[in-house]
Amino acid sequence: MAAKEPMRVLVTGAAGQIGYALVPMIARGVMLGADQPVILHMLDIEFAAEALKGVKMELIDAAFPLLKGVVATTDVVEACTGVNVAVMVGGFPRKEGMERKDVMTKNVSIYKAQASALEAHAAPNCKVLVVANPANTNALILKEFAPSIPEKNISCLTRLDHNRALGQISERLGVQVSDVKNAIIWGNHSSSQYPDVNHATVKTPSGEKPVRELVQDDEWLNGEFIATVQQRGAAIIKARKLSSALSAASSACDHIRDWVLGTAEGTFVSMGVYSDGSYGVPAGLIYSFPVTCSGGEWTIVQGLPIDEFSRKKMDATAQELSEEKALAYSCLA
Repeated sequence: MAAKEPMRVLVTGAAGQIGYALVPMIARGVMLGADQPVILHMLDIEFAAEALKGVKMELIDAAFPLLKGVVATTDVVEACTGVNVAVMVGGFPRKEGMERKDVMTKNVSIYKAQASALEAHAAPNCKVLVVANPANTNALILKEFAPSIPEKNISCLTRLDHNRALGQISERLGVQVSDVKNAIIWGNHSSSQYPDVNHATVKTPSGEKPVRELVQDDEWLNGEFIATVQQRGAAIIKARKLSSALSAASSACDHIRDWVLGTAEGTFVSMGVYSDGSYGVPAGLIYSFPVTCSGGEWTIVQGLPIDEFSRKKMDATAQELSEEKALAYSCLA
């Protein structure tokens, strides 16, 4: 069998700590498969140019068999040229004393420029994953300024929250995390997200069992569990004095791998995607839904029963996203 053609993968903010965790995973085949050669495109700002050179040196030093080339640049056009996958990790982080609108204004200008470069220079059918916060709204801005990129090709990362939910259930029940599936993250990648276990199952010796049935503690599932997943990022910052990087990088690989190579039969995952009005979520938001993937396309899982508790949580996070969208559009004015 002939070797596959290399895929070009862009990582923005590549000299930052998520980027530093992510690029070796991509070079090892964690994102696109153990038989898929890659060429890494790394972009960062002028301030980080020297650090970016150091990351390129390390990638060369690691002698990754799948890594067929490295582009390390501060030029957005060079970075975006010919890329098949774009992982947007770069953004303007919120600093102490900053208003959300200030952060949003900075990110609108970053994502506007990158959207234009991707639209003009990326490979056809390029898949875009936005990681930088506010991820859902940054993805929406990117979609706005890259009208020729199909909306189905622009997504944001909520797989980290999804994986956090699986991890909490696995810890609680003392089971392997690989035996837990079909948790859902609804809505925004923020503390308003709704981690939903009503459809989640665990593989047991006597077949698949609902998480609720096994946990037998609705108070925990409707309270502490949700809060723990929602606040996990803050808890990691408190412990590490830095934000979660290796888990974010690993989840970004999971997101792209499932999108490109497909989800397992009977399993769904969470992706922030462009709403079509499913589950009463306003169309035109980038909102996290349960999806399955096949043939490089995601499809929202339909027909899941939604109870009143879930409905309220799903509406609250949609409301926050509508407010963020309005704020972002006001920054464009």
